[in-house]
This record gives sequence, structure tokens and C-alpha cells, in this order.
Amino acid sequence: MEMELSTILFLAFFGFVAAFIDSTVGGGGLISLPALLGLGIPPYLALGTNKLAGTISSATSSATFIRMGKFDKKLMLILFPVSFIGAFFGAKTVLFIPQEVLKTLVIVMMAIIFVYTLLNKKFGENTTFKGYTRFSLGLGIPLTFLIGFYDGFFGPGTGSFFVFLMVLLFGYDFVIGAGNGRILNLASNLAALGVFIWEGKVIFLTGLTMGVAMLIGASLGARMAIKTGVRYVRPLFLLVSICLITKMIYELIFS
Repeated sequence: MEMELSTILFLAFFGFVAAFIDSTVGGGGLISLPALLGLGIPPYLALGTNKLAGTISSATSSATFIRMGKFDKKLMLILFPVSFIGAFFGAKTVLFIPQEVLKTLVIVMMAIIFVYTLLNKKFGENTTFKGYTRFSLGLGIPLTFLIGFYDGFFGPGTGSFFVFLMVLLFGYDFVIGAGNGRILNLASNLAALGVFIWEGKVIFLTGLTMGVAMLIGASLGARMAIKTGVRYVRPLFLLVSICLITKMIYELIFS
């Protein structure tokens, strides 16, 4: 199978931009998935192919955050398998739950997150983490499972949900929250990708082509987040959130 140069450049451009954003606050699927659909790829093949490229992106950005020490190793050892298992079940049940129901719920949740972050100017500016409690882990584990399930089932905004969870519940700043979020997103991507490959819903050449560009974008995006800190991550988080909300409302009304 061969691809035209224009197709390769198309995948490379949108893959790079998607991964650059996704590596920090999530939401890259807002860009990469419509790009794949724009090539005429059927929805379920586009979802699986996007997971392949997204896994490359999340693996790259996760490695960058880990190498720079911007993550919590102990917490990730607890929550990584939770996110993985949640996404596995999410991908397995994608055919049985009406996506319109999930879209409506996600719009409401994203709107709450956006308003909360916008009104709380100091939110995520400094780390207030003082250790784990029964409350934080007791709530964090099922929420991580649910976010992982959502990623396996649908996906857009998963990284943003993970970042918000890390900042609000555990008290990390946006940079550490982003590092933890990328690692948890890697877990959910790996699980969902495995299911899509098993079901034959991945176009490998297309996914790998976009994935190479995502590798570069993810590395640069993660480095930018670590270097510039909260003053870069917070406004980007707000921008991606409002774009996600707008896009999903549009699709819910006009699709």
C-alpha cells in the first residue's frame, strides 16, 4: 500500500499539531481524529488508527515527563493499571452504549471543569500535594477507571480529564498534573489499541505515518510545558476545554 505525498504531508501536519497540544493538556483527538475522517476513513477504522498514532504520542510525552522527573512514581504505579483496565472495558463496550448519551455527559463535565478553572485564578499554580489519603485514593481510583473507560469508548478530552483530576483531587500543579495525566493516558491508549488491533480496526501505515509526526510534536510539547510551566499550561488547558465543548455541542446538534 502506497500513499501520495499530499496525504503524508496532511497526516504529518495534523499529527504534529495534535500531539503538541495533547502532550500537555490533552485534547489532541480534536485534531487528529477529524483529520483521519477527512481522508474518508470509516469511523471505527479512524478510531483504531487514531489510537495507534495517539499511543505513540502519549508514549513519547510520557517518556519526556518521566525523564525530567515531572510525575509521581508511586501514584502512577497504583493508577496505571486502573486506567488500563478501564480503557479495555470501554473499548469492548463501545458498540453497546449510545454515544449521544456519553457526549451529553462529557459536555456537562467539561463545562464545569472550564468554569471552575477559569474562576479559580490560582488553580494549579502551585503544588499543594501533602501525601495520599484514604479519601484521595478512594475517589481517585474509581475516577481513573471511569476516565480510562471513557477513553476506550470514545476518547476526546481524556487527557484534560486526567490533568484536572491530578490537580483538583491530589493537589499537583499543572505541570506535574500534566506528567501524571500523560502516563495515565498512555495506559488507556495501550489498552484500547490492543482491542482495536484484535478487532482489525487499525490501518497501520496511516497510523504509523501520523505517529511519526506525533512523536516529534509530543516531545516538543512536553518540553515546552516543563520549561514554561503553569503560565503556558493553564491557558492552553482552558483553550482546549472550550474548543472541545464547542465541537461536541456542534456535533450533538447537527450530526
